[in-house]
Amino acid sequence: MAEVLASARGSMGVCRWIGVTGPPGAGKSSLIAALARHRLGRDGNIAILAVDPTSPVSGGAILGDRIRMEDLAHNPRVYIRSLASRTSHDGLADNLPDILEIVENAGFAEAILETVGVGQVEYAVRHVVDTTLLVLMPGAGDQIQAMKSGILETADIFVVNKADQPGARQLAVVLASVLKLKASDGQGTGDGWLPPIVSTSVQDPASVAALAEAIDRHQAWLAGRQDVGKRLEKRRAQHVESLVVRRVAEVLDQLPVELLHAPLASLYEAVVGRLTESAPSSGVAREPKERTILSR
Repeated sequence: MAEVLASARGSMGVCRWIGVTGPPGAGKSSLIAALARHRLGRDGNIAILAVDPTSPVSGGAILGDRIRMEDLAHNPRVYIRSLASRTSHDGLADNLPDILEIVENAGFAEAILETVGVGQVEYAVRHVVDTTLLVLMPGAGDQIQAMKSGILETADIFVVNKADQPGARQLAVVLASVLKLKASDGQGTGDGWLPPIVSTSVQDPASVAALAEAIDRHQAWLAGRQDVGKRLEKRRAQHVESLVVRRVAEVLDQLPVELLHAPLASLYEAVVGRLTESAPSSGVAREPKERTILSR
């Protein structure tokens, strides 16, 4: 924790962040690789951060996204890092805000963040990126109906991936009808942006280009509508929240067992007391932290 506080410099808002979320098997990693290849045609380097689920039993994670993007891994303009979700339960990683800030300050022009396969409630990605893609695949019609409103309402672009497979057109129709119904009920994004539905296939470069254009349109819309300072304030607040949650978890892990049998009020007071008594020092050098993160 002290190392994180020492290395934090704040986001400058110069890196364009794209979040990619969706259920397992939707082809997120392959689509991200195709999208990154296409966007390398412009200036600037690209970072790809992929979150893999941590096993609740062993505590391990496969971290295989770098393997699935092997050709990009050797490109000097692309940085790929797999992250274990660890204690996070929102489709992200508990140390993600720290790494996002470091990646941005390292000078990347654009970064793509892939969440773990999400279901009904994991839509925290919207708070840390500029543009959120919800990737679905043929056969996901029932999943759409089962999804809670949150994840549908937070997507800026809906992607029907594997569009060369049977059922893709039907999925797009179902998705369009669900979004139309939500909009008529006042359950849209609420910010004036109308999320497009883009059909893609990694075998079809034109469809990937269409997705890239949809991302550009959304980011241009953001630039003309939202105050960058407000977005940075929200990210900063989310970063502080993640640090507090992790610090509380550390304190709970260090509590004597007998305290856990105390009345709830006493336990709460003990945790608060330890938080204020053992605030981590920030006197750690910044440079080694950044070199360590980006060299892995």
